[in-house]
Amino acid sequence: MKTMQLKAIPLALAAFLPPLTQAADGGESSITLGEVPVHAPGMGPLPTGRILTSVDILGGDQVADKQVMNSWELLGQMPGVQLTETRMGAESGKATFRAFNGEGYINGIKVLIDGVPSNVNSGNQRFIDMIFPLEVEFIEVVRGTNDPRYGLHNIGGNVNVGTRQGGNYSEARVTYGSFNTREVQLAFGQESAGWTQNYFVARQTSDGQRDHARSEKYTLGGKWFYTADQGRWTAGLIARMYHHEAQEPGFLTASELAARRSQSPAKNANDGDDRDMQQLSAHLDLQLADSLSLSNKLYLNSYLDDRRVTFTSYPSGNAPRQRRQWDEVQTGLMSTLTWRAHSYLTLEGGANLEHQDNEYRRYRYSYSLPTNFSATPARVQNNEHYTLDNLGGYVQALLQPTPELRITPAFRVDKFSGETVSRITGTQAELQDYGWIRQPKLSVLYALSPALNVYANWGKTFQVLTGSQAPAYLTAGQVAYRPSINTGKEVGLKGQPWGGAEARVALWQQDATDEVANMPSTGTTVGLGQTRRKGLDFQFTQRLGTQWTLWFSHAIQEARVVSGTVDGVSLAGKEVFSTPRHITNLGAEYQANAQWRFSLQGRAQGDYYIDNQNAQGKYGAYAVLDAGVRYTLSPQASVDLQVRNLLDEKYEYVWYDNFFWGGNNQPMFSPAPGRGAFVSLNLKM
Repeated sequence: MKTMQLKAIPLALAAFLPPLTQAADGGESSITLGEVPVHAPGMGPLPTGRILTSVDILGGDQVADKQVMNSWELLGQMPGVQLTETRMGAESGKATFRAFNGEGYINGIKVLIDGVPSNVNSGNQRFIDMIFPLEVEFIEVVRGTNDPRYGLHNIGGNVNVGTRQGGNYSEARVTYGSFNTREVQLAFGQESAGWTQNYFVARQTSDGQRDHARSEKYTLGGKWFYTADQGRWTAGLIARMYHHEAQEPGFLTASELAARRSQSPAKNANDGDDRDMQQLSAHLDLQLADSLSLSNKLYLNSYLDDRRVTFTSYPSGNAPRQRRQWDEVQTGLMSTLTWRAHSYLTLEGGANLEHQDNEYRRYRYSYSLPTNFSATPARVQNNEHYTLDNLGGYVQALLQPTPELRITPAFRVDKFSGETVSRITGTQAELQDYGWIRQPKLSVLYALSPALNVYANWGKTFQVLTGSQAPAYLTAGQVAYRPSINTGKEVGLKGQPWGGAEARVALWQQDATDEVANMPSTGTTVGLGQTRRKGLDFQFTQRLGTQWTLWFSHAIQEARVVSGTVDGVSLAGKEVFSTPRHITNLGAEYQANAQWRFSLQGRAQGDYYIDNQNAQGKYGAYAVLDAGVRYTLSPQASVDLQVRNLLDEKYEYVWYDNFFWGGNNQPMFSPAPGRGAFVSLNLKM
């Protein structure tokens, strides 16, 4: 496997540096940093950075030494990426962008691992927890609506996490730090005579920054690939398994937060999660002719989760004390045919088929303190067996009529079907018929000079309802929902204004029809109607000699309801809840000599409304600073010291509880970790 080496820079710069383009090559608008695998010329599907115009690609060498509790946190230093830090055991949080929040109501970001779809049925990003930093080979982020390769959940863009493949290495990373955090990661790779095998194992335990927040998880993965006939065909198998047991400290009221941030209320003493996930995929890539290639992926995802959760101790009713069990199995096939007809014309077409066979059970318990989940449930709220089938396909062309100009038109269609059966009532229902969902797209890039590119894109994506019952599945008298069609557009400019400096600015907007805030796990559905998301992204970096690098980015965004009502009250002009108006990153790195490296990274996020009517005030703003020091002992060993939240900033994830308190509605808080220090030993054997 060929790789390209770029100058090593800190993780936070991954989103800031535009590529060095050449007019003769038509220019690029993607960002590629670090050591990243690339296809041999003229083979395989088109690289993402050649066909799309809002792409960031980050090499694994830039993330392998980052200490995080969850891998979605690695995306937090990229411009415009919002982190929703719920920190409730296995329900730890997620990364989103393009003004889609992480509340779970509108899951607008598609996640893939090694190109395999990796969202659960609701669209949540739980499979990404299977990956640890040392296993990452690259992270690829595509923003906006112009990517035709994926349909379901690909509303605002997608994230593809590629794991290491090929090479000869044996590496280990051992970490100990605050909150009694202990982590071991082991990676092994071997490549010989066309065969590659890669193995990864990791274990992490932590007591957490709060009471009743212990977490223990481990992951095990293997990849086996064989390439023959001078690289004209490659076949491989990837297997991965993950187990996580975690306590949940519970959300705090304002008074509980003020009394002691680290407490876990008595009601949550039995709360926790037991989660298992597996992923198995078979890959076959064929070079059918010099200009024709075919890529295939056959996959199986398994998700088994048992969550016990208590939202409030309000003593009336049994709604807040719940046990939720998911049992989901996804099987799918993806095929892509690429024809490089000429130097100025490439055609690509793809098809995907996915079948989901799922179960969801939800039990409610009578009031007790703490909740007694071993007792007989007061009520069985959900017990459904349901299926979801998705057939999709796309075509796109890469046109390059001149060396400076690149045009990429594309068109995608998707169709859905399925049924659900209630094991409580025996009622059967069909998934509502959306018909064929059509999604035209267009991307254009023009290289004004070797140092300056202008680009634009336009495209449509969609949102459809998921879950185990209505409103996704229609019962008698149920009102049908049309698919929400998102139309996005963007213009951008990337260049190098002076020596050592690089800058990027992009203006974007995304309009949605019939948007629905839908959380299948709680049976909550709110029709928001027409919405508009828009924003401005600015990034800048400056290199000073060979030792200093400075960077800054600022993303301004807004999500508003254009027209829509909830309970007869208009939402027109209201901001979509839990969406901050700005996200800022800044930092510096100093390479003192061959042994010592120092870095500072800062991140700030604006506050946000927590309710549909924007009547409960704003919460959630923060500004945190992380620091790191690396000392290289030898070519085979190094030591890292990382201090996260250096200034011990007090901030929280906040949501509005308006359905669990029996009318006594109020904000609920999940405190973020305070200052934490972590020491890691890195070994290459």
